[in-house]
Amino acid sequence: MLEYAGSQRAGLREREGVGLLTVVSSVDWILLAGVAGLVAVGLWGIAGVTKFDVPNDPGYYLDKQIVYAAVGGVLLAVTTLVDPDLYRRYWRVVFATLVGLIAIVLVVGRAARGSTRWINVGFFTFQPSEFGKLLFVIALAGFLAERQRLVGAAGTTLRALGLGLLPVLLVFAQPDLGTALVYLAALGAMLFVAGTPWRHLALLGAGTAAVVVVVLWAGPAVGVDFLKTYQKERLTCFTHPATCPVDARYNVEQSIAAVGSGQIRGRGPNGATQTRLDFLPEHHTDFVFASFSEQRGFAGASVLLALYLLVLWRGLRVVTVARDLYSAVAAGGIVVALLFQIFVNVGMTMGIAPITGIPLPFVSVGGSSMIANLAAMGVLLAIHARGRAGRAAARRR
Repeated sequence: MLEYAGSQRAGLREREGVGLLTVVSSVDWILLAGVAGLVAVGLWGIAGVTKFDVPNDPGYYLDKQIVYAAVGGVLLAVTTLVDPDLYRRYWRVVFATLVGLIAIVLVVGRAARGSTRWINVGFFTFQPSEFGKLLFVIALAGFLAERQRLVGAAGTTLRALGLGLLPVLLVFAQPDLGTALVYLAALGAMLFVAGTPWRHLALLGAGTAAVVVVVLWAGPAVGVDFLKTYQKERLTCFTHPATCPVDARYNVEQSIAAVGSGQIRGRGPNGATQTRLDFLPEHHTDFVFASFSEQRGFAGASVLLALYLLVLWRGLRVVTVARDLYSAVAAGGIVVALLFQIFVNVGMTMGIAPITGIPLPFVSVGGSSMIANLAAMGVLLAIHARGRAGRAAARRR
């Protein structure tokens, strides 16, 4: 288990009351600045990437993304002020909401590109599984914190796995393999931070490997397919590029070409032919990093990745200053989920990770991803503020 501030203070069972001014003064301003920088760079990137997507309206996607960022910013402020202990006390309600939202998608969701992931509420079409990433973390963290004294028992690990697999399987059924993997990455991180024994983690790792073998090889060998055709093609193109159909490898080839053509300073929105002439599909969503790299080059991509590194570093620091197990576990889940999304999205644009359809946090066009990620950053800020305030109060005693 990672050491966090609460684990070093015996007897911390009651949550100290923390005033609003104390919370504000204890905010991690470096983390907040990093998130603001990511949003700003993302909007700058979208301005160029989508400039020619809608004839006679170069700001169509940018204007929408600004609105999403503003809504997300308000939600970030709200979640920063909310005591994370509220989520711990009502984790069952959060979990039921998570499962309900994802299950409803399978019934009334809107289908697009072979998947049913969106719900249309008139003024906004949102993707519940994106908001589910945060709900998943704060719900499972509540379960683990409630069983803090039994975290080393095999039964606790199995129950946590069972709870986690329910939303994972519902998301996988949409089908959305990428988001299901994000949930699993967050679950693994939370079990680790909670102090799950290494032997349990090793067994879970072996079980995961066995499931992969069944899904990718054993099942298809006996005529049982767990993946859609396009999902199998994506994995085949990653593991066996030489046998990949031409149509299936088109996206990644165009993406690699876009990244390489940006060189040092980039080609700018007008000279970025891969993006401007639509050679690169989904250039404002799944492959936005490739488009951004083509337009802004190595320099621009380095700035973006440096901001991600800053946010991840400060996020991991939040784990160490958390006031209790729940806060530490929730922070660990949020940070690892963010790291997993960044790695897979950036990696797939350069051919070092399979294409999964995971959006690039704070950059890909889409309201659900932007708003949900900003809300998650607000929860991180809230955990840091209360952990830091609690440590200050303990020192004064």
